[in-house]
Amino acid sequence: MQLQDAARLALACLDLTSLNDGDTAADISTLCAKAQTPFGTVAAVCVWPRFVAQARAALPASIKVAAVADFPDGALDLPRALADIEAIAQAGGDEVDVVLPYKALVAGQRAEVAEFLAEVRHASRPLTLKVIIESGELASSELIREASRLALMAGADFIKTSTGKSPVSATPEAAAAMLQEIRSSGLAHAGFKASGGIRTVADAQVYLKLTAQTLGEGALNPQRLRFGASGLLNDVLAVLEGGARPVSAGSAY
Repeated sequence: MQLQDAARLALACLDLTSLNDGDTAADISTLCAKAQTPFGTVAAVCVWPRFVAQARAALPASIKVAAVADFPDGALDLPRALADIEAIAQAGGDEVDVVLPYKALVAGQRAEVAEFLAEVRHASRPLTLKVIIESGELASSELIREASRLALMAGADFIKTSTGKSPVSATPEAAAAMLQEIRSSGLAHAGFKASGGIRTVADAQVYLKLTAQTLGEGALNPQRLRFGASGLLNDVLAVLEGGARPVSAGSAY
C-alpha cells in the first residue's frame, strides 16, 4: 500500500484523542476543529466523559464522540464503570472505550472479569463498545488472547490494545494475537483498535497490513478498524499535503 493511500485510510479510521489529566474546554474545542480536515474527517474524537456534550455540540453527526470508562486503571469496579457509561450516554456520546479489569484477569479472576464485561455490555447498548485489554500489561500471548476472547464473548464491538498510559502500548505481536481471536470468533462485525505509540503513517501501516492479512481487505474501514492517537493526525496531514514528514519517534514496541 502506498504511503498516501495508507494516510487516507488512517485518517478515516482515526479516533482523535485527548485524555490528558489537565484537559480544558479550550483543548477540546481545538481537538474538534482538528477533526475536520481538508482531506476529510476522522472517525471519532475520544475524550473524558465530562467533555462529551461539548464535543457532540461541536461536531457533525458523521464524526462519532467516544469517551472512556473505568479509565485508565481498569479496576474491578462495576459501579464506577456503569456511572461513566451512563454519563457518556446522557451527554450524547456514541461510543465508549472501557478498560477491561486486566489486573483481576492476571490474578486469575476470570469469572469476575466476564461478569463485569457482560454488565458493561448490557448497560452500554446501543453505544459502540470498545474494550481496552491493556495488552502491554498482560505478560503472555495467551493472556492477551484470553482477554480478547472474554471481550468478544461479552459482545464488544472492538477490542483495543491500550490506554496509552502504560509503559508498553500497541505492539504488532499483541495486535496479531488480537486479530487472530477476532477471526476465530466468527464475528463478522467485530473490529480492532490499535492505540498507544502510533505517531506516524509508517507506524499505522504495520496495523493496516496485519488487519488486511488476518481479516481481509474488507476490514480496512472505520467499522472494523480504528487508531487511537493524538499525534498521528500531524503526520497524516503532512503526507497528504505532500510536504516534509516528521521523523518517526517510533512506537513503544
